[in-house]
Amino acid sequence: MATPYADNPFLKGNFAPIRMECDAPDLIIKGEIPKDLNGALYRIGPDPQFAPVGSHHWFGGDGMVHMFRVENGRVAYRNRYVRTKKFELEREAGKALVNYFDPMNSDPSVPVFGLDGLANTNIVWHGGKLLALEEGHLPFELDSASLDSLGAWSFDGGYEGPMTAHPKFDPETGEMLFFGYMAGGPFSDDMTFQIVDKHGTLTRSDRFKAPFPSMVHDFIATDRDVIFPIFPITGSLERAMKGDNPFLWEPDKGTHIGVLPRDADIDQMRWFDMDPAYVFHPMNAWRDGDVIRAHVMQFRTMSLDFSDGVGDGARLAEWEIDLGSNSGEVKWKFLDDLQGEFPRIDDRRTGLAHRHGYYAASQVGGLGFDTLVHQDFKRDARTDYRLPQGDSTSEPVFVPRSATSEEGDGYLVSVIYRAAENRSDMAFFDATSIDAGPIALAELSTRVPNGFHGNWRAP
Repeated sequence: MATPYADNPFLKGNFAPIRMECDAPDLIIKGEIPKDLNGALYRIGPDPQFAPVGSHHWFGGDGMVHMFRVENGRVAYRNRYVRTKKFELEREAGKALVNYFDPMNSDPSVPVFGLDGLANTNIVWHGGKLLALEEGHLPFELDSASLDSLGAWSFDGGYEGPMTAHPKFDPETGEMLFFGYMAGGPFSDDMTFQIVDKHGTLTRSDRFKAPFPSMVHDFIATDRDVIFPIFPITGSLERAMKGDNPFLWEPDKGTHIGVLPRDADIDQMRWFDMDPAYVFHPMNAWRDGDVIRAHVMQFRTMSLDFSDGVGDGARLAEWEIDLGSNSGEVKWKFLDDLQGEFPRIDDRRTGLAHRHGYYAASQVGGLGFDTLVHQDFKRDARTDYRLPQGDSTSEPVFVPRSATSEEGDGYLVSVIYRAAENRSDMAFFDATSIDAGPIALAELSTRVPNGFHGNWRAP
């Protein structure tokens, strides 16, 4: 018999799990969805199927996928749990057994570090496979139509993991670039770098050492380089085994940025230093001669237990890494005062100079995002759409009007939680005028809990 959930802020409101799987084949539409917009939005996030054992962290819930299939002005919805080994063991037991963020409270009969993870952070399409990702394990394959779980994917046995939840996709070659951290075991300083061709075949796999064990959530790529930021959120197995938070903010260790030309051997990595900071999510990076420029959502401090919020709030910043200089330092500056997260671009500009950027923002701070933002870097202008009071948005995703349309010509889609009605909408915006509000809404009768990431797959 399932037991009640604890009194925890990440088990309440729209953080609370819905604990159900359902299909809604024809959502009510307000407005008109453009006829040239066809495809599917996949989103993923944590949804613990049972009351967690030990202390609960938002990042620790079972993965649940939400699919909105858009076709000829209609929208169909489906959601399914990702059936990892943890999920199946707990479904059979009728209770939670594993807590990756509080392993000392896990059931001793279950090999916590021998499972296949949570698969709850990002979901991508590559090489004909739909892959659910989280940074501690291999990707987990799902059927793209039914969302049935197919199991961990190791690139035909070519890679043992772990894999970041944030691979990068080269718009010219179709290659997928990714990395893994703590690759030598829990809280080790080992990292890996991989390239997979457009067909899904692993073509490169290298190993290197980070300056210290760190939570490396994301990385950055230009069309010529890969950039590995090591921030002073340190990982410790000793802290984890004591039941303390395994990740700790230690600013005295500083920030270290590894830069590797994509065609170079791994021993050609150069390291640059920067002020203590944390970045969950970069927007993009590009080459400007010998200078790498990057736009990122940067925190000046960070606390992963979220007991006092999320550090000081992330703001849009620009980095400058001069490869022609011997200074070894990264110059940076904030570009805006508005707190935000989940930055996106027109993915056809990945690794290249971009004009347009988008993100979710908060006018009042905290983990709830009440505003969608469009940054036009050419005009140095910001456009906002603020949601009705109490509502919140997911990460926005840009969808080009066509494969050949200009950068920024297309649609912005997001999932919006309607607090007063305790349900969610899929919202469609003209990406060039988001301040005008959504051009169409697809209404759910249930809600999509606060999650992490999503991506659009064209038909």
